Order: sequence, then C-alpha cells, then structure tokens
Amino acid sequence: MLTAALLVTSLLFGGMVLYSFGFAAFLFSALPADMAGPTIRRAFPHFYLFVIGCAGLAAALTWPFDPVGAGLLVLVALTTLPTRQILMSAINRATDAGATARFHWLHGLSVAITMAHIGLAGLVLARFL
Repeated sequence: MLTAALLVTSLLFGGMVLYSFGFAAFLFSALPADMAGPTIRRAFPHFYLFVIGCAGLAAALTWPFDPVGAGLLVLVALTTLPTRQILMSAINRATDAGATARFHWLHGLSVAITMAHIGLAGLVLARFL
C-alpha cells in the first residue's frame, strides 16, 4: 500500500509538472495562437479531472501511513474542484469577451493555484522519505 501511495502521488506531481511546464508551453510554441488557445481550453477540464482523481486516490492510499500528507492531498483535490468549475469558466468568459486585464488576473490566479498544488504534492512526496 505504501508503494501504491508513493506511485500515485508521484504520478500526480509529475503529471501536473508535465502539463504545466511541458504540454501547455509546447502547444503555444508549436501551434499558432488561434489554434493553441482553443486546444488548451479543451484540455484543461481533463487536466483538472486528472488532478482531482489522482489527489483523491493518493490521499486514500496515503492515509494509513501519513494522515497529514493525506490531508494535504485532499486539500489539493478539494481546491481543484472550484478551480475547474468556477475559475476555468471565468477565464474562458474573459477570453471570449476580450477582457485582457481580467484574463491575465484570473489566469495568474489559476497558475498560482497550480503551483501551490505542485508544491503540496512535492511536500507529500518529501514526507515519504
């Protein structure tokens, strides 16, 4: 069970890092902006479901060994839900309305939340040592 907890937490951490620093950056460098934007918009709901699912499963697997780490993973899962359901929609509305300043503020908030999630997953990984 400890190995499964470590692997799923690692998958969460690695998946968030890869998506944030690899996939998103790659799309905007490989595709014209008018194609990259809609593509990334279609991918984000799946990314957030991945984070919710992995964080939830990792929390369940981690609980018997590290209730504090499990709590941090639950926090990641729970804060991803409004990020997906509310913040992502607000970002899309700002983009569609051409509200550049609002988009930048909301996008910055989503980046900060994702960075916090990556940090929390990394902290949980460090607790395995």
